[in-house]
Amino acid sequence: MTFSVITHAIHKKEGGQLYAYAPYVREMNLWAKHVDEIVILAPVSNEDLLPIETAYIHSNIKIVEIPNFDVTSLNNVIRSFFVIPKILLMIYRVMRKTDHIHLRCPGNIGLLGCLVQILFPKKPKTAKYAGNWDPKAKQPLSYNLQKWILSNTVFTKNMQVLVYGDWPNQSKNIKPFFTASYKNLEIEKPMVRDYSNNLKFVFVGTLAQGKQPLVAIQLVEALRKHGKLVTLDLYGEGVLRESLESYIADHNLEHIAILHGNQPQSTVKEAIKTAHFSILPSKSEGWPKALAEAMFFGAIPIATSVSCVPYMLDEGIRGILLENDLSADCAKILALLNAEHVLQEMSQAAASWSQQYTLDRFDEEIVKLL
Repeated sequence: MTFSVITHAIHKKEGGQLYAYAPYVREMNLWAKHVDEIVILAPVSNEDLLPIETAYIHSNIKIVEIPNFDVTSLNNVIRSFFVIPKILLMIYRVMRKTDHIHLRCPGNIGLLGCLVQILFPKKPKTAKYAGNWDPKAKQPLSYNLQKWILSNTVFTKNMQVLVYGDWPNQSKNIKPFFTASYKNLEIEKPMVRDYSNNLKFVFVGTLAQGKQPLVAIQLVEALRKHGKLVTLDLYGEGVLRESLESYIADHNLEHIAILHGNQPQSTVKEAIKTAHFSILPSKSEGWPKALAEAMFFGAIPIATSVSCVPYMLDEGIRGILLENDLSADCAKILALLNAEHVLQEMSQAAASWSQQYTLDRFDEEIVKLL
């Protein structure tokens, strides 16, 4: 079987291998186990590899390089008028020769893929919509257009669309799905935490406005002002790093909030295994792996009520849903810290739920999709 992937993810070549963002590649390697040939249509960068990037594992893999584009400025809009027709033709050629079409959405290339796949109604297809599928969410027009095309069974045929969360009134081709990070053999009974002293918080994610790392820092700072012994370890890089460093220095938080940058998965895993809480105050999410991974080892998630997060946290049974009000959120956590038995139950519930979604189960589901 020839399996084609249409994606906006930036790829890199080094030493005869193909690299991309590690969480995405680890997932694609599971699909790769069950196909003979992979053809990836994606933009390619010549920049140096980053610690957060890893290699595909497959003996027969081909990259079809396309120009990257966006519409964030007038010059880029003008350029896109010349680039898009070329990309559409390249997508068509890849889809025509493949046995199974796989789209990665949402994204600019995913949108083009959604349009071209209409021309191949008989070919088996899957689409992974890694963003927020909530029908009520306010999102860019391009995202809504992708969701509309994918869920419209008149235009989109023979496709299973994998989305995060179980939403009402969906078309028959929409399949609630999940993602995974750990194997069955990595399941372990989570450690019993002591919530009365030395509370350890972690933030895992890009240091960008959408993830709101400053909110995580301010929440821990507020708890400290109420006399709690707290630390926050932040894992990830991004454009906000300098401003976060300045905030930490200006508020004398150097020993409270520590920026570790991008770290290997093994390092992050060890951090969340002993953490009391994992904070992710994102403005938008798909399936936040940072939360699911922390929950796997019993770290209690603290997150905003976006996308499928309320479903993951069982409306507050398996974690703490933020109200986007620093004082109210701080008060909610302080109240729970005075009810340690509730936190112990929350930790156990989080682990029991997350440990259902392993790489082994993910692999079984991929076989069914293919």
